[in-house]
Amino acid sequence: MIRLLWTASVRTRYFLRRYMPTNILLDLIRTRRGLKWGIPAMLLAVPYLLAASICTNFIGGGGPGWLNPLVLLFIWNAMKFLIMGPLSLVLLARVRVLETAARRRAHRSHPTARRQQTVTADVPS
Repeated sequence: MIRLLWTASVRTRYFLRRYMPTNILLDLIRTRRGLKWGIPAMLLAVPYLLAASICTNFIGGGGPGWLNPLVLLFIWNAMKFLIMGPLSLVLLARVRVLETAARRRAHRSHPTARRQQTVTADVPS
C-alpha cells in the first residue's frame, strides 16, 4: 500500500514539474541564464493574487464551492513567484562569486599567464 502511494506521489510530482506552466517557468528561472529574471517574475504574482481575490469574492457572493481549490492554486502560484524573486538574487550572487573564484584559480594555475605577465613587464615601452 505504501509503495502504491509512493509511486503515485512520484508520478504526480513528475507530471506537475514537467507540464505545468508555472513550474516550467520557475525551472527556467533557476538556470544560470534565467537568474536575472527572478525579480521581474515576481510581478506575475499580481495576476494570481487578483484572480484569487476575484474567485474569493465570487464564492462569498454565493458562487460555487468548487472554486475554493482554484483559490488555493492561485495563492500557491503567487507565493512561488514571490519567493523566487529574492531567492534568485541570492543564487545569482552565489554563482557570480563561484565564477570569479574559478576565474582567479584558472588565472593563477595557468603557467603561460604568469610567463606572459613577466615578459610584458620586462619589455620597455
